Amino acid sequence: MGQNSGERPRRGRPRDPDAEPRIRRYAVQLLLERGFDGMTVDDVAEAAGVGKATIYRRWASKELLANDAMALMFDIEIPDADTGSIAGDLRQVYTSALTFVNSKEGVALVRLAVTEMNRDEQFAVFYRNFLQRRIALTAAALERARRRGEPIRSTADPVLMVQWLAGVLIIRALTGEQMPRPEDAEHLVAMTLRCILEDGAG
Repeated sequence: MGQNSGERPRRGRPRDPDAEPRIRRYAVQLLLERGFDGMTVDDVAEAAGVGKATIYRRWASKELLANDAMALMFDIEIPDADTGSIAGDLRQVYTSALTFVNSKEGVALVRLAVTEMNRDEQFAVFYRNFLQRRIALTAAALERARRRGEPIRSTADPVLMVQWLAGVLIIRALTGEQMPRPEDAEHLVAMTLRCILEDGAG
C-alpha cells in the first residue's frame, strides 16, 4: 500500500479559454431577443456549449452575468476616447455610438431599453449603470480639456451631455424615425461644443 503505481492522476476537462467571451456574447444575444425575464442561465449555457456550473463559477447570479455582459458590450462598442482635444474626444465617441445604434444589435438594444425600462427594474439598473459610466468618462474628458487649457465653461454638465444624445436616440426609437447616421457625428459635436465652450471659442 502507498506505492506509486506510476499512473498519472486524471485531470479534469481542460479550461476553455474562449468560454467567458462566448458566454457573454450569448447572454447579450438572449437579452436582446427575450429581455431579462426571458433570458435564463440554462439557455445561455446551452447556446454557449458549456455547463451551468461553468457559468456559476464565474458569475454568482443571472443578474451579475447580464450586467457584466451588457457592460462589456457597451465598452467594446463605444470605447472611451482621449484624442488630445474635447472636440476629438466627442467626435470619436459620437461616431462609435452612432455606428452602434445603426447596427442590428444597437437598434435592438435601444428598442429593448424603451420597452423594458419601466417594466423590468433590473434592466433599468443595467441601463442606468451604462449611463453612469458614460457620465463619469465624459466628466473625465472635460477635466482633461480644462487641464490642457481648453475654454470649457464652468457650467458644462456631463450629465446633460450624455442624456441629451441618449434622449435623441430613445425618441427616434419611439417614433420609428431613422437613427442619426455616423456621418451626422460632426453636426452633433458642433451642437455640443456650442454649449460647453466659452462664447467665441471653437
